[in-house]
Amino acid sequence: MHHERIAILDFGSQYTRLITRRLRELGAFGLVYPPSATAEEIGGADLRGVILSGGPNSVLEEGAPGIDPKIFELGVPVLGVCYGQQLMARDFGGELHRSAQREYGKATIQCDPSSLLFAGMSESQVVWMSHGDHVEKAPEGYVVTARTEGVPVAAMENKSLRRYGIQFHAEVTHTENGSALLMNFLRHCEMKLDWDAGHFIEEKVAQIQAQVGLGRVVLGLSGGVDSSVAALLLHKAIGKQLTCVFVDHGLMRKDEMKQVQGFFAPFDLSVVWVDASEEFLTKLEGITDPEQKRKIIGATFIDVFDREAGKVNADFLGQGTTYPDVIESSGIGGAVLVKSHHNVGGLPDRMKLKLVEPIRELFKDEVRKAGLALGLPAEMNQRHPFPGPGLAVRLPGAITVERVSILQNADAIFLEELRASGWYAKTSQAFAVLLPVQTVGIMGDERTFEFMCALRAVTSEDFMTADWARLPHDLLDRIAQRIVREVKGINRVVFDITSKPPATIEYE
Repeated sequence: MHHERIAILDFGSQYTRLITRRLRELGAFGLVYPPSATAEEIGGADLRGVILSGGPNSVLEEGAPGIDPKIFELGVPVLGVCYGQQLMARDFGGELHRSAQREYGKATIQCDPSSLLFAGMSESQVVWMSHGDHVEKAPEGYVVTARTEGVPVAAMENKSLRRYGIQFHAEVTHTENGSALLMNFLRHCEMKLDWDAGHFIEEKVAQIQAQVGLGRVVLGLSGGVDSSVAALLLHKAIGKQLTCVFVDHGLMRKDEMKQVQGFFAPFDLSVVWVDASEEFLTKLEGITDPEQKRKIIGATFIDVFDREAGKVNADFLGQGTTYPDVIESSGIGGAVLVKSHHNVGGLPDRMKLKLVEPIRELFKDEVRKAGLALGLPAEMNQRHPFPGPGLAVRLPGAITVERVSILQNADAIFLEELRASGWYAKTSQAFAVLLPVQTVGIMGDERTFEFMCALRAVTSEDFMTADWARLPHDLLDRIAQRIVREVKGINRVVFDITSKPPATIEYE
C-alpha cells in the first residue's frame, strides 16, 4: 500500500524543500528526487504529478542539469517552477532570453483567471521572483497565462498535454496566492489530499510488517524525539520483535537515563539500559582536540552498542533518520554534508544488519505530530535536540568527571528556569557550556578562581540558520544567580548573542 505522491525533481533551488513542505501542508505527499532521476525511477501507480524545481544554473549553459524526456510521457500533470519552466520551454521549442542581471524580489503579475493555475484569483497579484533568464516566447501549443512588465511569459500552460510552467516561486510565502496555485495543480492531479500523521502511521505499520516479517530489530534509543518516535512506531508494528538499547555515555544531561526510563515505563518496550559512562570517560581522559573527542565517542558507542545488540541476535537495525537527514546526506541540490556524527555511521555494515528507518520521509514537525498520535508524552515530544556526542561538544578542553558534573548541574538549572518561565517552548535549543577559562571572583571574603559558564539559547526553523533568543533580563539574572550560588566550580555566567551563521549552534 503506497501513498499517492508528487515527485519533485530538485534542480538545486534553495526553495525545493519548501515545495515539499507546502504540498504536505495541503495534504499531499511530496518526495524529492535528484535531477538525474529517470522516468522509470519516479514512475509508478502511486505517482499523481511531477514538479520541476527552480535552480541556480542557466538552462542555456553547457552542462546545465536536464531532464529525462520520458518523464513528460508518464501521463501525469507536470508543473515547472522557474528553472523547471525554462527547461520545458527549451526542450519543446520555446525561446529563452538570457538576462544580464537577475530579477530578485517581489513582482506584480497580470494573470488569466480562466486558466487552470490561476482559477479563482484576481487578475493582478504579487509574486516572488528569483531568476536570471526568462522565457521570451512559449513553445507551440502553449498559452501564456501570466506576464509582468519585464517577463512576457510569467506563466504558461498546455492543457491538452497537462503541462504548466511558472516563472515565480509559488512555494515562498511572499507569493500572494502561492498555496492556492499549488492547490489548483494538486486538484488537477486528482489526488486524495489525506496526508497526515494518522494516515502515515497506519501506512508505515503495514510497510514495517512487510519489511521485517518475523525478523528481530534492534534500535539505539537516545531519548530524543526522532529515536523515540521510531521506537514507538516499530513497537506498534512488531511488538516484542523490537529491542531498544539505551547507552549512557556519561555525557548525558543530568539524570537523563532515569527520566527516559520514566517516559517509557507505560509502553511495555523491551529496553536494555547500559551505563557505560566509566568506559567512555576513561577513554576521553586528557583529550582536548574536538575531532578526536568525537571520534573516540563514536567508536566507543559502536563498540558498546555492538556488544549489547549482539546479544539480541537481530536481523535489522532501526534508525531514527528523518527527511532532512536524507536530503542533507545525499547532497541533493548540492546540500553539503555537515553532520559527521548524525546517525551511527558504519554500524549496519559492521553488524551485517539491514536497515529499517520508519520516519525517513518525515520533517521534524511531522515527527512530533506522529509522536503525539503514538502517545509520546508532550514533554518528551517537545524536547530540544541533543547532539550525539552529548555534553562533549559543550565542554571545550579536557573532559573530566568533575567538569561533566559541573556542566550537568548548571545545564539542569538553566533548563528548569526556562521551563518554569515558559521560555523552553519558545526556543528551539538551549543549553549551558562550560568554558575552559578560569576567572577571578569573590565569594564571601574569599577570592575564587573558577570556571566560566556560557548560556546558549536559539530560535530556528530548520537548524540550518538560527537566531539567538531574546531572553528577558530578569530571567537571565535569576538563572545566573542560581548557577553561581548552587554550582560549585562556576563563578561567572555569560550569555551568547551570536547567530548562525557566522557561529554554529554548538561549541565544538
